[in-house]
Amino acid sequence: MSDQKTPDIIYTKVDEAPELASASFLPIIQSFASAAGVSVGTKDISLAGRILATFPEFLTEAQRQSDDLAELGQLVKQPEANVIKLPNISASVPQLVAAVKELQSQGYALPDYPEEPATDEEKAVRAKYDGIKGSAVNPVLREGNSDRRAAKAVKAYAQNNPHRMGEWTADSKTRVAAMDGGDFFSNEKSATLAKEATAKIVLETADGETVLKEGITYPAGTVVDATFMSARALDAFLADEIAKTKAEGTLFSLHMKATMMKVSDPIIFGHAVKAFLAPVFEKYGDQLDALGVNPNSGLGDLLARVDGNAEIKAEIEKVMVERPPMYMVNSDKGITNLHVPSDVIIDASMPALIRAGGKGWGPDGKEADTNCVIPDNSYAPVYDETIKYFKETGKLDPATAGTVQNVGLMAQKAEEYGSHPTTFEIPANGTVKMILDDGTVLHAHDVEAGDIWRSASARKAPIEDWVQLAIDRQKAEGCEAIFWLDENRAHDAELIKYVKPILEAKGVSDKFQIMAPREATRASFETIRQGKTSIAITGNVLRDYLTDLFPILELATSAKMLSIVKLMNGGGLFETGAGGSAPKHVQQLMEENHLRWDSLGEFCALGESLQFLADAKGNEKARVLGKAVDAATQGILDHNHSPSRKVGEPDNRDSHYWFARYWAEALAAQSDDADLAAHFAPIAKGLAEGEAAIVGELAAGQGKAVDLGGYYHGDAAKTAAVMRPSATMNAIIG
Repeated sequence: MSDQKTPDIIYTKVDEAPELASASFLPIIQSFASAAGVSVGTKDISLAGRILATFPEFLTEAQRQSDDLAELGQLVKQPEANVIKLPNISASVPQLVAAVKELQSQGYALPDYPEEPATDEEKAVRAKYDGIKGSAVNPVLREGNSDRRAAKAVKAYAQNNPHRMGEWTADSKTRVAAMDGGDFFSNEKSATLAKEATAKIVLETADGETVLKEGITYPAGTVVDATFMSARALDAFLADEIAKTKAEGTLFSLHMKATMMKVSDPIIFGHAVKAFLAPVFEKYGDQLDALGVNPNSGLGDLLARVDGNAEIKAEIEKVMVERPPMYMVNSDKGITNLHVPSDVIIDASMPALIRAGGKGWGPDGKEADTNCVIPDNSYAPVYDETIKYFKETGKLDPATAGTVQNVGLMAQKAEEYGSHPTTFEIPANGTVKMILDDGTVLHAHDVEAGDIWRSASARKAPIEDWVQLAIDRQKAEGCEAIFWLDENRAHDAELIKYVKPILEAKGVSDKFQIMAPREATRASFETIRQGKTSIAITGNVLRDYLTDLFPILELATSAKMLSIVKLMNGGGLFETGAGGSAPKHVQQLMEENHLRWDSLGEFCALGESLQFLADAKGNEKARVLGKAVDAATQGILDHNHSPSRKVGEPDNRDSHYWFARYWAEALAAQSDDADLAAHFAPIAKGLAEGEAAIVGELAAGQGKAVDLGGYYHGDAAKTAAVMRPSATMNAIIG
């Protein structure tokens, strides 16, 4: 047994549905792994855990929590790292505020989130909270590039059991709207640094120079970008699209990534809220300010703040009637696209709409064609071309479709657009400059007050590692492979300068294509329509988008992807899929005691993690365990034991019973390790003979509301009681 301080495998503690599922599944993993001398520990990267770790000075000794994210950030740089990472909350401000309030109600004396910090103390608190917002976890852990693909068993199951797809027609009014200028795409500048440099970002105005950020260090060979979105152009675009949507008779929808792009996209979202309710803001702007309204927080927060003001509420209702109907998050509850910035996340919302034949839910509870507003043109063409393609060809057939795998550049915070301390809402007209320590002005932009300026970078070592990973994956698959890079985009042009020489030096140029995202989108769909495989080799954001788009169309979900991060120093990070639908799953569990979260992503990651452990440490028992995981995963699919969506039917806990049973049966039947076979034979027998009792105990509590002791920070004992309700199974597993 390994030292418990550094377990063989780290399983992350996260949030919402994945964490509820862990309460059921992790005890099974730990019990089975211990038989092979494999220790499985946990590290808390949940939103609540990160909040508590950030403010120890406000907590009692008993309440304090270690900074597990920082510890994991160090571990992933070590060759022995073996981490199974579940999807965590990338918090928007409303989510962060809600989590803080819940923790305060539980007796944690945390400071409030300062919406408008005035004092130095409030500014310091705000800075700490801002470090928790958005995609704060992934950049710390992803010390490697991404290899995402559908596991063979999962893909075969999807083809043999095709999911429902909405019909596409040539006359569909659904479309994508993006800015034709003034956006991040059109204003982007990029350069590759010849030598190591330190940079500062300054804003020069008529009143002098303001340092926005200093001490930014880049190693030699780093690709450094800078760009901005014009607030004036954005507002004109939004007003125009609202009017066009009304004239076209479609639903208005805005698709952003306010979680990953935690600085830029909430601001853009706020512009959309103001544009949609422009007459209200024009008439009652001062009163709304006095009420603390921040449009970046969404329409839901605004409505809550004006709840006692009948005059403003009446004006809002009047404007909403005059506006086009809005794409809804929940028609029954009146929750609109613009209610909460984190409710409509582009990488989940756009594929779902495309899968549905271009239809979104309107306020009347009916499906309708939709204007999909994606302001920035960097990646809007991917969705635009997808919609145009399906209008021409009709829906994709999951029974015959091939698959698009992904190799994504993301190591060492590559392409972290709009989500970090080099993104700013410009306070005054002037010029933003990136100035290197030798006085060189690397990039400069003339900007106006309200513009959103951002910089991002990608380092040389991750880029080279990414290209090599692409070469390895193409060789393994022997299929089409496309670098999704646009030679007419500043950043992509710099990456191409890396890609081409490496491919030529390795003698594999003929195995790869380089195509702009729009053209690559169509080429990839044409490939998979023929039942073939394509590898999309992309930057960080497209990695995120495409590993939802194609899996949702191919498999009906992105939660079942095999997601391997080959850490640059030799370790392994095994991700388990997307968590975008997790909030709805938690709501259903709390109301009906039914969890429809599918742990198939966890099953796939566990198998890969055990095989990696066997290779890294020579633990052959771990290899046997991993092979048996693959057999159990196949058993879940072959016998249709994935969770049902409806209360009263088998759910996540049932799937864990069947997984444990198939896993134990595979271990008992194998001949590679007699000790493991002997250990698991009685467990397999007990799980099989106890089937009726276990299934009955799992079903007994369904249909009733349950108390977890919290949403963001549940009570461990209460959660365990809900998620492990079978005394028979618990006695067998331990």
